[in-house]
Amino acid sequence: MRNRIAVSILLTTLIVLAVSLSDVVYSAPPAVAILDPKAIPKFQNQLTGPPPVYAPTVGNNYTVDVTEFMQQILPPGFPMTKVWGYGGTVWVDPTNQTKGTKLFKNAPGATFEAVRNVPISVTWQNKLSGSHLFPVDPTLHWADPNNFGMPTLPFTPYPPGYPQAQSPVPIIPHLHGGEVHSTSDGHPEAWFTSDGKYGMEYSSNEIYQPATKTPGEAVFYYPNQQPPTTLWYHDHALGITRINVLSGLAGFYLLRDPNDLVEQALVTASGVTPQVYRSTFDMPLVIQDRTFYIDGSFFFPTVGINPTIHPYWMPEFFGNTIMVNGKVWPNMNVEPGVYRFRILDGSNARFYTLSFWQKNKNLPFTQIGSDGGYLYAPATGLTQITIAPGERIDILMDFTGLAPGTTILLTNTAKAPFPAGAPADPQTVGQVMQFTVVDTAAANPAFPTLPTPLNPTLTGATFPTLTGTPAKTRILTLIEVMGPAGPAEILLDGQKWMAPGGVSETPTNGTIEKWVIVNPTADAHPIHLHLVQFQLVSRQPFQAGKYLTAWMANNPVNPLTGMPPLTGPTVWPGNDAAGLARLALYLQKTPVVPGPGVFASEQGWKDTIQVYPGEVTTIIARWAPIDQTTPTNYPFDPTTGPGYVWHCHILDHEDNEMMRPYLVKP
Repeated sequence: MRNRIAVSILLTTLIVLAVSLSDVVYSAPPAVAILDPKAIPKFQNQLTGPPPVYAPTVGNNYTVDVTEFMQQILPPGFPMTKVWGYGGTVWVDPTNQTKGTKLFKNAPGATFEAVRNVPISVTWQNKLSGSHLFPVDPTLHWADPNNFGMPTLPFTPYPPGYPQAQSPVPIIPHLHGGEVHSTSDGHPEAWFTSDGKYGMEYSSNEIYQPATKTPGEAVFYYPNQQPPTTLWYHDHALGITRINVLSGLAGFYLLRDPNDLVEQALVTASGVTPQVYRSTFDMPLVIQDRTFYIDGSFFFPTVGINPTIHPYWMPEFFGNTIMVNGKVWPNMNVEPGVYRFRILDGSNARFYTLSFWQKNKNLPFTQIGSDGGYLYAPATGLTQITIAPGERIDILMDFTGLAPGTTILLTNTAKAPFPAGAPADPQTVGQVMQFTVVDTAAANPAFPTLPTPLNPTLTGATFPTLTGTPAKTRILTLIEVMGPAGPAEILLDGQKWMAPGGVSETPTNGTIEKWVIVNPTADAHPIHLHLVQFQLVSRQPFQAGKYLTAWMANNPVNPLTGMPPLTGPTVWPGNDAAGLARLALYLQKTPVVPGPGVFASEQGWKDTIQVYPGEVTTIIARWAPIDQTTPTNYPFDPTTGPGYVWHCHILDHEDNEMMRPYLVKP
């Protein structure tokens, strides 16, 4: 494992020594000109429809490559931006495939339109032959294709940084929210480079054959047997996810079902064909924040918050502009009808509290879906909703009755960091995009009559509908390790990625587990589990300070840092009945359970959950398909392969130890 444990111990030693090394001179690079976001005209960019749709190369096989190119992200007249993006063959017109295909590349990438129970394979190709666009911090636990290891103090400023870390570039695509075998899941250690270097967990179509190492590519298999929903794909390479995704490596993966009664109702109400509905009224929107230099290039921090520990790593990246579908502050013309917006928070760290603002009031909208599919019931009359990195929301917005020329602003009021950071500047990041109502003959004012139940996998008198005695209850505590100037790393249950005790989360295939996630940190963390969709059980406040003191006092302490643990999983408060009894001593008030009017938007299948500071968030998961009856088991063996991971989806946290492997046991 390339002496990873030794590197981890060295890092913790540096955390202790950082204050005494204050005399080390760390020179920041010269000041560079940042583009003033208030100088960027808003709503000049235009969104003219959904992203293009990938076309298979042959049969149900797709080929998607990753390349570097220039793209017009800022409004016309501003410089272009160097990005990394996914590219491949797309339909010229998805509504009429007789028009053929064309090559397309963009950041974010084109959309996969998958059909339930129709598996596909994707050949992912890494064609990045140059250096990374941003500083790779080799003091983090990262892919390290050149086996560079840990640099010594004093660290080298960026630029130039460390050439041995900047090139070649490792990538590994992950289908976020997908029920897939671990060999096609995009394991962080399964990365590959354009010149034929591979991570220790590299795989390529291993379900059917031993891995074949074609330099610069991997073949992944997606069975597509879960219910229809909005998934997304993005890079997941160990320790560099934050900079790979920020470079442009993300895109939508829409899973459709010919028997989807909700979509049928939406199409019927629209008065158009299914093909026209999807190209006009069904709109995926990925929201991301970015900061630009005056030459149009992306800005990313080059000096860390604790530069004598991690020379370049910052706890969170927050951009000063908002980008939607690869365009800064765009406008979208809409007809006076009902639109379906599938919204993804694709930012590194920024949460968004979204509202549709018009004439000094927020217009109501309806949420019908979440990460893993449709909700228990529609959440109607919403005027705002908060979405965290990695989460998706599926909403209906009714523009009926609005006069042509009416403009509606999609606004953001979430603080950064969330929930107690700086307010969103209403002149910049407080605005997301604009909608302009246009008068067209195709508009149809009918609001859809939605089926009951909205989601047949969520039948039951109460929520959560996933019932049964958990085979295991796990109490998992989020821990922030502080350096002299702020966080030095963030941990899941006090454990690093390669903790000496090994894998501690080992659910048994087919069983139910309850995860009780305790957050004594100051920030909200979007916690994401690979492979499974789960349900929210409750949220409850607790005495965070007292609990953290007890947690520190009762777990094995690393003498180098004063932080547990040194030799394996934490032992306090423990799991199951004894641990719950200890945790109960610190709980306050009564738990809040999701229901109509209270977290109604979270009454559904989730793969990413907002874990608020000072609260205990309890989820319930079953290591089996969402739909228990068809099929009764995964179409693959989840107990084989490299396994899965769970992590915080603030990418800057994920890259600095807030990620853990987990294994599914037979």
